[in-house]
Amino acid sequence: MLLQAEKHLQHYFGYPSFREGQKDIIERALTNKDTLGIMPTGGGKSICYQIPAVMASGITIVITPLISLMKDQVDSLTEVGIPSTYLNSTLSTSEYKNRIEEIKLDEYRLVYVAPERLEDYAFMELLQSIPVSIIAIDEAHCVSEWGHDFRPSYRRIPQYIEQIRPKPTVMALTATATPQVQTDICSFFNITDENTIVTGFQRSNLSFKVEKGIDKLLYIDRYLEKNKHDSGIIYASTRKEVEKVYDRLQAKGYEVGKYHGGMSEKERSYNQDEFLKDNITVMVATNAFGMGIDKSNVRYVIHYSLPKNVEAFYQEAGRAGRDGEESECILLFSPQDVQVQKFLIEQSVYDDERKSNEYKKLQQMVDYCHTELCLLQYILNYFADVTGEPCGKCSNCLDTGEVLDMTKEAQMVMSCIIRMKQKFGKTMVAQVLAGSGNKKVKQFQFDQLSTYGILKQWNSKQITQFIDYLIAEQIVQPSDGAFPTLTVSEKGLSILKGEGTVFRREQVVIQNLTEDNEVFEALRQLRKEVASENHIPPYLVFSDKTLREMSQVIPLTEEELLYISGVGQNKLEKYGSSFLELLQEFQEKKSTTLNQPIHSAPKKTTSSSGQSHLETLELYEQGMSVEEIAKERGLSNTTIINHIIKCNNDGKEVDVKPLVKVEHIKLILDAIREVGAERLKPIKDALPEEVGYEEIRLVLGCQDTLLDEITTIEE
Repeated sequence: MLLQAEKHLQHYFGYPSFREGQKDIIERALTNKDTLGIMPTGGGKSICYQIPAVMASGITIVITPLISLMKDQVDSLTEVGIPSTYLNSTLSTSEYKNRIEEIKLDEYRLVYVAPERLEDYAFMELLQSIPVSIIAIDEAHCVSEWGHDFRPSYRRIPQYIEQIRPKPTVMALTATATPQVQTDICSFFNITDENTIVTGFQRSNLSFKVEKGIDKLLYIDRYLEKNKHDSGIIYASTRKEVEKVYDRLQAKGYEVGKYHGGMSEKERSYNQDEFLKDNITVMVATNAFGMGIDKSNVRYVIHYSLPKNVEAFYQEAGRAGRDGEESECILLFSPQDVQVQKFLIEQSVYDDERKSNEYKKLQQMVDYCHTELCLLQYILNYFADVTGEPCGKCSNCLDTGEVLDMTKEAQMVMSCIIRMKQKFGKTMVAQVLAGSGNKKVKQFQFDQLSTYGILKQWNSKQITQFIDYLIAEQIVQPSDGAFPTLTVSEKGLSILKGEGTVFRREQVVIQNLTEDNEVFEALRQLRKEVASENHIPPYLVFSDKTLREMSQVIPLTEEELLYISGVGQNKLEKYGSSFLELLQEFQEKKSTTLNQPIHSAPKKTTSSSGQSHLETLELYEQGMSVEEIAKERGLSNTTIINHIIKCNNDGKEVDVKPLVKVEHIKLILDAIREVGAERLKPIKDALPEEVGYEEIRLVLGCQDTLLDEITTIEE
């Protein structure tokens, strides 16, 4: 059974083997055991129910609170050849009714719904009238009051599952569950310890950084300048902060979008789609953005503001690097952020006990920002996932920069602020310290102060950055309002008196996330063009990881391309020729001779005897239809058609006439003359909807055999 599951994994998704935990969860699902799977974001939770859904006799219902995930997942499954759909409020009445009828006709393997859909009497009647094999509950932590995203509707799911007979197998899946939340999930869905699979929370491809005492906007400027071609998300706590960062980046000419609750649904949807399509490189958003978005090529997540707790932070940070490529998760800490989060807790509708718990979680998030231990270990310990060695790549593990004693300079700044009567902002203070000849400096006679020019070895920009650091360390305090003035805090006064010291780490060094690679960039551009033609996001064509492997190996044949991780049979047939054509231009860079497969998995195009197309021919000659052969062999209809074409072209006696309607042949020929025979999609677009891809392939591949019909039609 697991061997068959691995074949499906290779065929549909192009992966050579299961990741850690996937096989254990799938094995339990296939033997009808209710299971809880806890895997990190990007760890492959979806595969755990998608593979069993292909193999199960009945339908799989996926419950998720995220409408954006539904469409994303269905689009992704459609791309690999697994029929799926969703039912949610975005559908019109006629669309909804059509999908219900198609579900009754067993046209889908998976159906995505929100938990509230189970409260619809008509929908429950439907589930009681069709075979339901699996109920997959995504974001299962929502069942717990102590989870970071509690949804009361999740608590009602078990009572609805009990109404379905025979009872389907339950799969609960989540990425973020503390021991308390894990216990709640198991209790609500009656899942035993032996059927609880926890793979750990570690994401080895992510590096974590905390930056304190910096000018956040300047840091983002520098970061994006280094990584302007990579996709990223910048999270902020409030709409005001989102707008501030967005306006700055837009003014600097970046391809930037924004997403927050103050925008219309239309605006949010448009910006989200543009981000998914790579037309927007960076998205500035509140934490409402990103839930369920499977965009795999997000290379960095920057938290401009402090998240409310470690669970929310790790889930949001985990949206980086879902394709397994190296990615960064950076938190820009400022003490003022703590006050914002405390205000949000105070304004919430939580009872006193829940508020107390939220304050505790917030403090744990603040502790993360100040810990000197490995940042990843801190996160893993939070989830009770105790590991051995430090990660060796977070900002704490790599902190080799010199720590400088800046007490004297801090005293100079504070002395200047006091001499300016604590009535001016950091820009004016910086100009006085730098010895600026600014007209206002002279107007207020600040050039007569003893602190005038006392830091002239620095420019105003450097002094301003240092003042930001003093603010972050709560040595200097800004007032509220649009034009904050600076005052010296109690902590600052004690330092001014010589009762404390100020230390500062050397300036942060920002690295490029990805190396320049001519082949990779060419593949990425082609991917965007192909995605645009097919009206899908680029990452649904191939992930960055797949393109990276292509750029390193330079596959030049279909067989070689199939051994690239992430290239399954369906995608090979859809996009293979376009990518192979481009890769031919770089064949002189090819350094890998593929006498042996790149991966240990068996070839995906042929059977063990290398005669897969002959096995198809044998079944075809027995009178089986294309659909029946595809189901029997666990292959797509397209693959079976290609086998038949190959047999025909190899000189086998194959009667292909029953597979293409006579009246469609002339239409296909006319379309070929009009748009050419290089690619299938333009031909399909030029034809009536009822003419399928299989018929086009047959006419293209078997013209000699169909010559009699073609001649008759043309005469």
